[in-house]
Amino acid sequence: MSNATFPVSKALQKKPLSPNTNSVSREAAEEAVRVLIRWLGDDPSREGLTDTPARVTRAFGEWFSGYSESPADILSRTFEEVAGYDDIVIVRGIGFESFCEHHMAPIIGTAHVAYLPDRRVIGLSKLARLVDIYARRLQIQEKMTAEIVNSLQVFLKPKGAAVMIRADHHCMSTRGIRKHGTDTVTSSFTGVFRSDPLWQQRFLHLVGLC
Repeated sequence: MSNATFPVSKALQKKPLSPNTNSVSREAAEEAVRVLIRWLGDDPSREGLTDTPARVTRAFGEWFSGYSESPADILSRTFEEVAGYDDIVIVRGIGFESFCEHHMAPIIGTAHVAYLPDRRVIGLSKLARLVDIYARRLQIQEKMTAEIVNSLQVFLKPKGAAVMIRADHHCMSTRGIRKHGTDTVTSSFTGVFRSDPLWQQRFLHLVGLC
């Protein structure tokens, strides 16, 4: 896949939302929590629950802070002084917490993120921040995997990018089918990692899967 023809998706161009600037006030969000507590059968005015709506909205603001951040911002600063380095850059074991968009149940997992530089590299912490931006939104794992790899390809323009995610979905383990001890693995590749099996195998070897 050629870097020059890789499309910039509408999702990547979309301006991020922010809990502080959208049309729903904090007061309205707190009232929604009170309604939910009453629906559950409890009294939001009792001592133990009085401050719960405020705590929940603060927690949601942290858990879903990815809506107010843009991958373009964190991937915009690059470095070209790499002394001729031309091999894979990979950060393994990036832990994350996300929430399933179907049930708002936790998704707890680990991401491995790699790219093959084309003259430019980014700070290693930026790869972890990129994972957090997408994890801190309502998600499905397949979409999150594709969003991370596509952002790397579009904004960094490497020779290729690779992402693998392994996660435990609480919507599967704590409700419904209630199967514990399972995990879900997804992967996505662009550039040489997609077109050349040797580069893909190298990535899989570095993350310990072959």
